[in-house]
Amino acid sequence: MASQATVRQTGWRRTESRLAWLFASPALILLVVFVITPFIMAIIFSFTNQRLVPGPNPTEFVSLRNFTRLIEDKRFIRALLNNFLFVGVVVPVQTTLALLLAVLINQKLKFVNFFRTIYFSPVAITMVVVSVVWAFLYEASANGTINQFVNFVSFGLIGPQDWLGDSRLAFGAIMLLSIWQGVGFQMVIFLAGLQEIPYSLYEAAQIDGASVRQQFFNVTLPMLRNTTLFVVISTTILAFQLYAQVEVLTRGGPQNSTQTMVFYTKVMGFEQGRIGYASAITVVFFLIVLAISLIQRKVLSEDRSVE
Repeated sequence: MASQATVRQTGWRRTESRLAWLFASPALILLVVFVITPFIMAIIFSFTNQRLVPGPNPTEFVSLRNFTRLIEDKRFIRALLNNFLFVGVVVPVQTTLALLLAVLINQKLKFVNFFRTIYFSPVAITMVVVSVVWAFLYEASANGTINQFVNFVSFGLIGPQDWLGDSRLAFGAIMLLSIWQGVGFQMVIFLAGLQEIPYSLYEAAQIDGASVRQQFFNVTLPMLRNTTLFVVISTTILAFQLYAQVEVLTRGGPQNSTQTMVFYTKVMGFEQGRIGYASAITVVFFLIVLAISLIQRKVLSEDRSVE
């Protein structure tokens, strides 16, 4: 009897495993077709002079020539630096604002659900639509919404600015838009983390005489470390993918001040037809994002283990 039960259990496990693979197969097929295969092709093309439109010269293996050219490409260097600047500003600011908003709307206040909806609503709108709307807000004339607001809060000391046409202001304008649009997503994640913290920890802290500030730094932040790890890494990856705002608002200008890696890849690959060179950019881009994500994970994990 025991052997028959074991045979039935083994058969059921095999059937269960087959069903699992059957249900997962559509997602796996899409993953292979649209993610894994294109990336493998990009690695292969990065070592060739592949063109988007076949020309008189055949595709040839060029070894590391595409990668060595990247080092001398000033537009690529500018795009890379812009990406790091964007990540260095947007990630900490967006994460901090998201945490503060999450703490705020986690309180038992009137109309709290309304405020949650308001803060999250920009996330539900596609970035292209948001960028088009902000293009009107950034209107360079004195009648522009943001120019009027700045003029009001500065008591007329600051005049109209060409937010998208000035190389000193354009990238900052895109950062502001991005922070506003994306902070709601991180806020929801932090809110979920806050609601998982046992209230007994706050009661114990209150009994020990801890102030609200001390409770935040000694209870809330340590308990949110895993959540913060996820938010920082995911926000970093999303920040490196900066594209739609640049495409709609500035197209990399003025004077390449808003050039980014993804936008430059599109220009090289689809506007200039240099698929091999664009593939080299994507490979470098992937390695940079992967390295930064691993470093962030290691550093934050070490901080957690020390504590």
